[in-house]
Amino acid sequence: MKVKVAVIQESPVFFNKEKTLIKLEQLVKTYAKQGCELMVFPESFVPGYPRGFDFGAKIGSRSEAGRQLYADFAAHSIDLESDDRTRLEKLAAEQNAFLVIGITEKQNTNGSLYCSMVYISPTRGLLGVHRKIKPTGTERLIWAEAAGESLVSFQTPIGKLGGLICWENYMPLARMSMYQKGVEIYIAPTADSRPEWTSTMQHIALEGRCFVLGCNQYYTKSMYPEKYRFSVKDEPENLCPGGSMIVSPLGQIIAGPLFDKAGVLVAKLDLEDVAKSKLDFDVIGHYARNDIFELKVNNQPEMKKS
Repeated sequence: MKVKVAVIQESPVFFNKEKTLIKLEQLVKTYAKQGCELMVFPESFVPGYPRGFDFGAKIGSRSEAGRQLYADFAAHSIDLESDDRTRLEKLAAEQNAFLVIGITEKQNTNGSLYCSMVYISPTRGLLGVHRKIKPTGTERLIWAEAAGESLVSFQTPIGKLGGLICWENYMPLARMSMYQKGVEIYIAPTADSRPEWTSTMQHIALEGRCFVLGCNQYYTKSMYPEKYRFSVKDEPENLCPGGSMIVSPLGQIIAGPLFDKAGVLVAKLDLEDVAKSKLDFDVIGHYARNDIFELKVNNQPEMKKS
């Protein structure tokens, strides 16, 4: 089976949910016309990854301006119990495409935000949500952490989908939780634009014997609205040069890495390549040594069929 995918390296309309959703809709419609069956958007594409922001926080104190900034961030985040979800489900259905979108998610049950990755099917709507189990560094100020129930995976008509967000991909047991489900298309939205990230994506493809879709945004300091530029005054103009890529199950780069510009990587994946790659290495099969090692993941759900 062959699947045409698009990895979207674009910028949001920062801290503006409505305009970012309009931009997302336009991109999905454009690449659906080209026959793309799966489209992936970067980490916290809605309403934007707040690179360079400190939210007025120091050990022992928080500023009023920082609290207001957090309130703005929350106001433009996605609520999956609202029309936000309906809108994304309708888009996927109308364009007959699977969507995997990095969002900042707010919930009605508490005031915390989550760095999330939503999986949307054209026929089943919202399949599920992966919420970051360990935000990195000072991300922990703005994003709460999820638990094992967030380690979701899905068996779909275009293959077995799963993945992790940004530096979760440096957590060996988190990666293994995805491999154990037999994920064929491993999705890794990120904000890491270092050249070294390329090696990380290749390693995961080789280790998991899966296709890897690494998706980052392209973002410059001048793209921030004027009211927020004080937060990044000491940052370089080229805040996030990107680095999105598509990697084969043998670690070969199929498309990208794309640096220093916005763009979309399109490739047709042959899922038979996953089976071929397991001749000499299979991390959950003949290379597993289950007589020695055992991994238990608390509360991880079974792969959901759709």
